[in-house]
Amino acid sequence: MNIHIINGPNLNLLGKREPAIYGDASFEAYFEELKARFPDHGLHYYQSNVEGELINYMQSIGFEPVGIVLNAGAYSHTSIAIADAVAAISAPVVAIHISNTIARETYRHTDLIAAKCKGYIGGLGLKGYELGIRFLIEAP
Repeated sequence: MNIHIINGPNLNLLGKREPAIYGDASFEAYFEELKARFPDHGLHYYQSNVEGELINYMQSIGFEPVGIVLNAGAYSHTSIAIADAVAAISAPVVAIHISNTIARETYRHTDLIAAKCKGYIGGLGLKGYELGIRFLIEAP
């Protein structure tokens, strides 16, 4: 199965940004670990800080036989447009957050995207990506 991991704003700073919340590993290093854990599946990675670019990427792959693990970052709390894009495509999407957004600031408690997704994983650190991939591989 081909699985696309899509990261939103500021996730390009993993390993540098607020390590007490997000850890000290870069996503690129973690992505190499994921590829080693899932050698029989095609893993693809895309990151953008721009809302429209995330939507364009999802639309370009979202009607192919793929799964998507989406960490929309702060756009999860604000973007009706990304939520609509998730609802519009046929590919299953698992939304994830590295931190436990419910334990953080109240403006992070609302997630506009999660309700449009097949599943949601939050607060489990980078492990959430692996769990999202496993779900997509094993889901009926």
